[in-house]
Amino acid sequence: MNSRQTIAVCAYAIGITAGVAVLHPATASAATYGGQCGKGYDVIDSRELRGGTVYLTYNGEKNCVVTVRDQPGKPVRMGAGLRTSKDRSNVIIDDADYTEFAGPVKVAAKGECIDWGGLIGDDKWQTFKVHCG
Repeated sequence: MNSRQTIAVCAYAIGITAGVAVLHPATASAATYGGQCGKGYDVIDSRELRGGTVYLTYNGEKNCVVTVRDQPGKPVRMGAGLRTSKDRSNVIIDDADYTEFAGPVKVAAKGECIDWGGLIGDDKWQTFKVHCG
């Protein structure tokens, strides 16, 4: 596996800790990034989940993660998590029941690697030490 390997996320608040590797088949996703992170953020990575997509965006200084559902509806557990890889104790997390999206969560990480992930219901995903530089 490469550095983009998928990792099951701990049950509490995405966790951004260690977990068990899981692979999910790609699903057709209608979720699109809608500017939730604010002006000047561009999508640099994404991962489809069952029911939506988790997006990583960057504005030149800060990274931002938002998890977006395919179809807004009844509230479901959703999460977005982000941290610099070197500071494992400082995880920025949004984990609650939402109708449309979780996040945005942001961290200044210019020149550093990040760990990021998201969840919708029981479909959880995260990756470690990526987008370094």
